[in-house]
Order: sequence, then structure tokens, then C-alpha cells
Amino acid sequence: MTNSPTILVFDSGLGGLTVLREVVAARPDAHFVYVADDAFFPYGHHSEDEIIARVVPLMGELIGTHDPDLVVIACNTASTLVLSHLRAAYSVPFVGTVPAIKPACAQSRTRRVSVLGTKGTVKREYTKALIRDFAQGCEVTLVGSPELASLAEAELSGASVSDGDILAELTPCFVGEDATSRTDTVVLACTHYPLLLDRLKRLAPWPVDWIDPAPAIARRVSDLLGPPTDGIAQSGAEMIFTSNRVHGLSATLTPFFGGRALA
Repeated sequence: MTNSPTILVFDSGLGGLTVLREVVAARPDAHFVYVADDAFFPYGHHSEDEIIARVVPLMGELIGTHDPDLVVIACNTASTLVLSHLRAAYSVPFVGTVPAIKPACAQSRTRRVSVLGTKGTVKREYTKALIRDFAQGCEVTLVGSPELASLAEAELSGASVSDGDILAELTPCFVGEDATSRTDTVVLACTHYPLLLDRLKRLAPWPVDWIDPAPAIARRVSDLLGPPTDGIAQSGAEMIFTSNRVHGLSATLTPFFGGRALA
């Protein structure tokens, strides 16, 4: 399909697949290139300067190779650090992923919201500015999880991940005892975390609303690309690991690509 736009989705690992899934559903006319920077995963183990120095030139190489019409940075850590640098360096439109604090605080009934992210994301000034601007009187608890992204990656890859390991990362999000004043909304501020959403819901001490930014990202992507072309792109999709390893997860990954075969 000659008019099919190319969308490049970039993440440190497999978490961005949760964003890709929504974008594919919104734009079945597009060709997709998914890039997992697994050679540098997890980003939380690197300094801010190291991540910027890594991602900006790498993105230049990817743009040169794949000529995307739009790039999605499906990673909170990279988005809060690198988006401004990418937009200054390249003319391709970029859509980032940032903690969905504004919608979470707007809908919270108890006015108590938790933001579950990587340690880097929750300590970043960008995240604190979102709270200052959009908390709307809510008490916001920032929870920096050291291992949940790696646990999500491991589970998707077929490894066994215990309830106890997940619960240890999750428990600090749940604050308060009285039903009228305890946490009622949790922002998933890492794209890996929705991979574990069913288990998060099951292990939660009480029911909460889980805020996943992926649907909003998909709407933004579609708006920027303009009206879709008719039909579904027939060219499949590409998945690239920066470590140059070959993925062995085709059956597991195919649903994220809308059932397309991976090139």
C-alpha cells in the first residue's frame, strides 16, 4: 500500500508493546517498526546524561534507516529526558509518554492518587512539575519501583514471576485505611506495567482505577497523521532489538501487532 504511513515505536524493551497495541488498533493502515533498545535496558540503571547521549544519535540512525512519518517514544523515562532534544534535532513528529497525572487527579474521588513508575521517572523534575500543575488538590504519592519493569519483561518472555515479587513493588501505592480517603487511582507511569495489569488487579489490597496512557497516545498519533487511508497495511511489521538478538516470541508478540506477521 503506497500511501501507508510508517510509525516507529521506540522503547527500552518490550513495555512499549502496550502502547503499540493501541496505536495499531487506531491506525490499521500504518506500517509499524518496533525498536527495543535492549542493549541499554533497563534505562533506570543509567544516568540522565547517559540516556540522552544514547538515544539522540540512535534515533538519528533509526530515522535514516526507516524514514518514519511519526515516532512514538513509548517510554516514560526516555520521554521525560530526551523528547526536547529529539524535537530539536529532527523534523519528524514525536509523540511521547508521560505520567497521566492530570486525568488521574481529575477523576479521583478520594483525592488520593499514586504514581507507580521507575525510580528515575518519579524523581524527575518533569514529573514533579506535572503534580504542581495538575494535582487539583489531590495528595499524590510517588512510588519508584526498582524491579517491576524487569519483572514484566521476564513474564512476557516466559519466565516465572512470583506474586510476592510483584506485591513488594505494588504495596507502597496503597495509602490509607478508610474507604473514603484511601488511594483510589494508580497511574501506571511505565509502559511495561500494563503487561502485568491482570496480576496487579488481583494482588491489589483493594480495587482502584488503573490509568494507562496508551489509548490517549494512540489518539494523539492518529490526530497528527490525519485521516487514515482505506484498508489495512499488508506489509506486516518489523521488530528490532538493538542487541541484534533474534526474538523468539512470535506467538506472544503477534497480538500486540494486531495479528500481523513479524518481518
